[in-house]
Amino acid sequence: MFLASVLAGCASPAPVEHKHTAEVAAFEDQRPSVEMDSYTAEKLNALLKVRQQAGAQSTGQLSEEISRAFMHTPYAANMLQGSATLAEKLVVDFRGLDCFTYLDYVEALRKSTDQDSFIKNLIQTRYTGDGVHYADRRHFFTDWAHAGQPLTEDLTAQLSADAVTVTKHLNQKANGDLYLPGLPLVDRDITYIPSTSIDEQVLSRLQTGDYIGIYTHLAGLDVTHTGLFINTANGPVLRNASSKKMQREVMDSPFMEYVQNIPGIVVLRTRQDGQAFTPQSAPEIDAQSARQPSQALTHG
Repeated sequence: MFLASVLAGCASPAPVEHKHTAEVAAFEDQRPSVEMDSYTAEKLNALLKVRQQAGAQSTGQLSEEISRAFMHTPYAANMLQGSATLAEKLVVDFRGLDCFTYLDYVEALRKSTDQDSFIKNLIQTRYTGDGVHYADRRHFFTDWAHAGQPLTEDLTAQLSADAVTVTKHLNQKANGDLYLPGLPLVDRDITYIPSTSIDEQVLSRLQTGDYIGIYTHLAGLDVTHTGLFINTANGPVLRNASSKKMQREVMDSPFMEYVQNIPGIVVLRTRQDGQAFTPQSAPEIDAQSARQPSQALTHG
């Protein structure tokens, strides 16, 4: 999903066929064939039990609990299978995560209570249509708010009067080449909060479970890393699948420390009921206002 592999922090330079051994679990009825290993199947069942027991908690509480269950999972790139020339497969693999597939699974699990609903929700999270097709994959972080049936609302502009909007030609490199051959160029206005403007007021408006994208000035990309904003007893953190050399696992990074050395952040938020916001239902806040191509993500 997202521009998963052009970005160096969350994957490698081109879509590649996954090499590790995996069992193919063929779900019955109308469910698509799912590529899932035995470890993942066992962990999925355990996580679904956790979700069932959680009941009607808030979106943030559910996201925190589910995302915490993946802590210390090894970082791994190129976890999805598919390209413009390679048939897309529905992969579920919890043995290793990159920053995008991590959010992918948390979002789908948060809405699910059994395997059937998980697979349905994973497809709706990862793709803009009802099928499993590379062309329909949400290749960019902001696709969650702007492509197909939106999963989230982009609240970035509402969180800070200092938010900046830049028109990006997503999927087009500075030299005119495409990051993802076979996929179209997408013109989109990307709004971000500069790191110098992320202050206590912005922090007070962020909520546990918000999806955070690390904005990039690179042509053709919206973000170069992703994670979840989590409020903890020790302060706010960015819970993320880090690709940094000495880390390379799902971990909590102190939020304010992390954002000091980045261009800025993009903030997406889901509805309490797990459905996407509509413009009419977006919260009122007192402020003015690319699973797997290549991943050039520079912030792990």
